[in-house]
Amino acid sequence: MIFDIHVLFLGIACSFIVNKVHSASNSNISNSDSLVLACGAPTNATDNNGRSWIPDSKFLASSDNSIVATALSQDPSLPSTVPYMTARVFQSQFTYTFRISPKARHWIRLHFYPPSYNNLSSSNGFFSVTADGFTLLNNFSALITAQALTQAYIIREYNIVPIQTGILNLTFTPSPAYNGSFAFVNGIEIISTPELFQAAPLVGFSEQSVEVEQNTVQTLIRLNVGGQYIPASDDSGLSRTWYDDSPYLFGAAFGVTSQADENVRINYPTGLPEYIAPVNVYDTARSMGPDPKVNQNFNLTWVFQIDPNYTYLVRFHFCDYQMSKVNQRVFAIFINNQTAFPDADVIGWASAKGVPVYKDFTIQVSDRSGDEQLWVALQPNQTSVPEFYDVILNGLEIFKINDTKGSLAGPNPVPSPLATPMESEPKQFAPSKSRKTGLILGAVGGAAVGFALVIGFVAFLRRRKRMALGESSSIAGWLPIYDSSRSSETGTTISGKSCGSSRISNIGGSLCRRFSLAEIKNGSMNFSESQVIGVGGFGKVYRCFVDGGTEVAIKRANPSSEQGVHEFRTEIDLLSKLRHRHLVSLIGACEEHNEMILVYDYMANGTLREHLYKTKKPRLLWRQRLDICIGAARGLHYLHTGAKYTIIHRDVKTTNILLDEKWLAKVSDFGLSKTGPTLHQTHVSTMVKGSFGYLDPEYFRRQQLTEKSDVYSFGVVLFEVLCGRPALDPNLPKEQVSLADWALRCHSRGVLDDIIDPCIKGEMAPECLKHFAETAAKCLSDQGIDRPSMGAVLWNLEYCLQLQNNPDGPEFVVQQKANDAYAMHETLLTIEENDKISQETEDSSSNEIFSQIINPQGR
Repeated sequence: MIFDIHVLFLGIACSFIVNKVHSASNSNISNSDSLVLACGAPTNATDNNGRSWIPDSKFLASSDNSIVATALSQDPSLPSTVPYMTARVFQSQFTYTFRISPKARHWIRLHFYPPSYNNLSSSNGFFSVTADGFTLLNNFSALITAQALTQAYIIREYNIVPIQTGILNLTFTPSPAYNGSFAFVNGIEIISTPELFQAAPLVGFSEQSVEVEQNTVQTLIRLNVGGQYIPASDDSGLSRTWYDDSPYLFGAAFGVTSQADENVRINYPTGLPEYIAPVNVYDTARSMGPDPKVNQNFNLTWVFQIDPNYTYLVRFHFCDYQMSKVNQRVFAIFINNQTAFPDADVIGWASAKGVPVYKDFTIQVSDRSGDEQLWVALQPNQTSVPEFYDVILNGLEIFKINDTKGSLAGPNPVPSPLATPMESEPKQFAPSKSRKTGLILGAVGGAAVGFALVIGFVAFLRRRKRMALGESSSIAGWLPIYDSSRSSETGTTISGKSCGSSRISNIGGSLCRRFSLAEIKNGSMNFSESQVIGVGGFGKVYRCFVDGGTEVAIKRANPSSEQGVHEFRTEIDLLSKLRHRHLVSLIGACEEHNEMILVYDYMANGTLREHLYKTKKPRLLWRQRLDICIGAARGLHYLHTGAKYTIIHRDVKTTNILLDEKWLAKVSDFGLSKTGPTLHQTHVSTMVKGSFGYLDPEYFRRQQLTEKSDVYSFGVVLFEVLCGRPALDPNLPKEQVSLADWALRCHSRGVLDDIIDPCIKGEMAPECLKHFAETAAKCLSDQGIDRPSMGAVLWNLEYCLQLQNNPDGPEFVVQQKANDAYAMHETLLTIEENDKISQETEDSSSNEIFSQIINPQGR
């Protein structure tokens, strides 16, 4: 599924439909026959968002074979006890009967929370759900689904066609394939809607369309692109929940987010009802950014997990509140690497600034390898020569369309077996005073607390805070795939206390100093631009002075980026537990008044990239470059093999290799890191993240992450060090844009000398260069199985250093010195990464070994 930029520039023609919702009103609709049921609840109740839920008892066809049950445990991430702490349990087929309008479509939302109920284990909860002939779920397990998605609860949303009889039968059937199986449901919503769908062009089939309005659909994704989470209570009349899009963005190409100026009013045109999407969707957007050269060479891409063998409706919401003329911003829309529309021009569609439009496309997804994902991409159209090479998107919805058998059911997802002991241990918390009885928290098959890295670290730290405070979660929504919360205005979420103290506090089970915002502001001259020493995806990096003059580096999250939350939590959770000479040290953190700040050791010589090219700083000597590569390899080898759990960095590049005042290399920036596969796994299935130019092509194609993905990225770093040029340079001829591709081509042709940095050519021993180039090329093998381990890379670099130091020495002596150096490094892998290690202890016990490792004479 790799997008070929040059092919995509050509585009193909496709049919185009201007979508208008058939309705007599442009205002929010009134749901006259809507029901919101708390299943098993004895009385009316109100959730934390103020929605009223009524008991389900009067809608039962019979009550003989149902059980009213209360959950035996409560996950702290539940948005409310209503409707999740009560359930209706069925041990045989059971039917709800609802009288509804025969002329209207309806949402059906089913809420599931899968702990144990009474004496029934949630592991036996396999069942099917049908709605008037349509199969919504088949052999469904809420527990397995919650584990796989690392969610505490599951919500499934469907939009069904009008039922002519006016009677909706919703039937739950325990699976006959499992002994002792049962069905259950915690909440049911039946919400009347207008006709939201109509015929949409079928991508890849000229002049063909799908009559979506004649089908029942399931909502898979609903995103407020570039904006914030929108709860059901703030939707435009249809009680939908809109989520932040950043978790679905592909790679490092996040683009930029924006919001309409206060002077720009969003004006819904005639024929477009306001309920199609709320104003909050249309007044925020994600675009590519201001650099046209960069924008012309990549796509803004989102990736979603789907079920194959279905047709999908993809709905794009647009509102350009920045441009005002036609052909200012023109771009192509791609779905699964096929052109859906070649020259989208929002102003051309809307005819004015600040006017919303939406466009629907359908696509058939087969069952070939790799078809478990749906890719959506936008790319500037260069053939139309627009004024700005940019794209824009405000909202995105994806719906699954029922098949010819009337089914929307897909298989249960496969849970990731990556849960570490830290993640699977039972959690405990202090109940709030409103709870009269203690609620038992446990590892309910991992469903209640199934954390995964990036997403899981966020949830883990958030829960730890709530455990300490005894508070309930306030997250709401039907698809809680990630935590997009921010800190409060009045205090920190690191410890649940004020950040005014500089004492050590427990963060995620590890020691980490808490800094107050006042300390940070004072030491950085109130975040003065004169103190900025770097800028990254997380935010700006400043030089700062604390404790009366100690120099540190602080990384301040960009407040407009929700991605910063994930990086912030992940870095704290990882770096506060890891200790190694070649990993950057995290000193502490500050989370106060919506600020998220990480405090590190100050690295006086900046990043490796700053000393390789496009800089006025002195170029590094070859011997220095080799020492730096060895240091970085040691740090990565420690992550892969020496830490308590295998850790895959996932963003290895020259800007993430920092140099201290003695030119010692330290690997930094763990915001994208993930726990690696267990002994019984070969890979981690995960959304692709990383930086263009360094991405492992096998990981890109298959979304299967291994430590060999870091090896590939490090191979790019090695060639970057050797050649003194960027990993990607769009100003070069096409075949030279990618350093990895170009270096491999030159190496295979025997002309690598032509692209080596002229600054170091005369310094390199021929055998050292030969072996270094072979090592780098091996790292860039297309298949991960053909790449060396990071330990093997490290040994080969040690060998290169000995070849450089002893170009005429006997081979066995050179190899033995490389062996000795590698053996010394291996002794460092026993260093514990627990919380109680102090820097003083580490320094005193390891200085002798470290001095031998970093001192050439020590080899």
